[in-house]
Amino acid sequence: MAARREPSDVIAIIGGGVCGLAIGWRLAQAGRAVTVFERGEAGLGATWAAAGMLAPQVEAEPSEEPLLSLALESRAMWPDFARELEEASGISIDYRTEGTIVVAHDRDDVERLRFQYDFQRQLGLDLEWIPGSEARRREPHLARSVTAAVFSPLDHQVDNRKLARALSAAFTGAGGELREHTEVLEILADGDHVTGVRFAAQRLGRRSLAADAVVLAAGVWSRDIGGLPQALRPPVRPVKGQMLAVQMPPGAPLLSHVVWGPAIYLVPRSDGRLLVGATVEEKGFDTTLTAGGVLDLLREAWETLPGIYDLPLVETWVGLRPGSRDDAPILGATDLGGLIMATGHHRNGILLAPLTGRAIADLLIGGATPESIAPFSLARFAPKSGAAAKPAPSASRLEPVAER
Repeated sequence: MAARREPSDVIAIIGGGVCGLAIGWRLAQAGRAVTVFERGEAGLGATWAAAGMLAPQVEAEPSEEPLLSLALESRAMWPDFARELEEASGISIDYRTEGTIVVAHDRDDVERLRFQYDFQRQLGLDLEWIPGSEARRREPHLARSVTAAVFSPLDHQVDNRKLARALSAAFTGAGGELREHTEVLEILADGDHVTGVRFAAQRLGRRSLAADAVVLAAGVWSRDIGGLPQALRPPVRPVKGQMLAVQMPPGAPLLSHVVWGPAIYLVPRSDGRLLVGATVEEKGFDTTLTAGGVLDLLREAWETLPGIYDLPLVETWVGLRPGSRDDAPILGATDLGGLIMATGHHRNGILLAPLTGRAIADLLIGGATPESIAPFSLARFAPKSGAAAKPAPSASRLEPVAER
């Protein structure tokens, strides 16, 4: 492992979403000099647009076993992470543990759900198959057409917007510097190591920051940051998602569990809002809310929860998920010394925030890549031309950041 650096070392994080803030918080807690740059307001990108589901079990699919392992590890961190964050920030993040119910309506739905359930049970996941009558006992407002369901007691939820505010407060409270409305234009490097970042200043003054390590956590914008060699541009694309919210009666919510239908999910909030999501569209950076998208969401929601018909529609929005080429996150060191990836989380940014924050901070502090994130380096996308794939960068190439 390389020798420790001098206390003047600085870490720059590009991106003030949930993962960038989580990394920054952990580093600031450890006494590191860290600045988070956010092109807009912290937490108002993909983090703000999400639903806050922490549901690796019901989302587990064939061929995604490595990602499932990562997601389960992060989910296990959530109870302690939530408590610590609320104590540090003084902000409740509404972490809820009622569990998640996945419902099926017709025979085709049941067959698909049974296939998914059998696969997930083979992985040792804690799930329960229940008849439609039991699903309606637990959630009386579900449609009579619900004939079967799966209950996942360990798939929880958190209010992602409160989470973003809490992380911002905890980060700055621990001594981190948050620079909002400050777009990073370029990652600076000298030879094979980063030297800092250049950013767009709102007024005359300093327009660059010298840094010994740069964390790229810019979500859908990660690929477009200047100064990145072509081989190190992460294959991250925007995946559009339209969502909406209705208001349930105060004190009489239609749902208490998160509920998944065949093509919909419904997420109840403690303030009575019910989130309905989400479309999945490959439309680039388009953020247009469409009549068709809203129609599909409302129709699918009504088929699962008919009582939604009379509820006030209180909000509609569009988010851009940062999807990688294989829809798994890109985490860890790169071939450019001091450049660290923490992007491409797709639909799992909220779920993976505790693990991402801890793992990337540990990498920067100790210089070694945590085993859990080793399979998710940028190197997995390196071209394979008949020879063996290029191995991931050695963790020891990243020098640990010294105590301040």
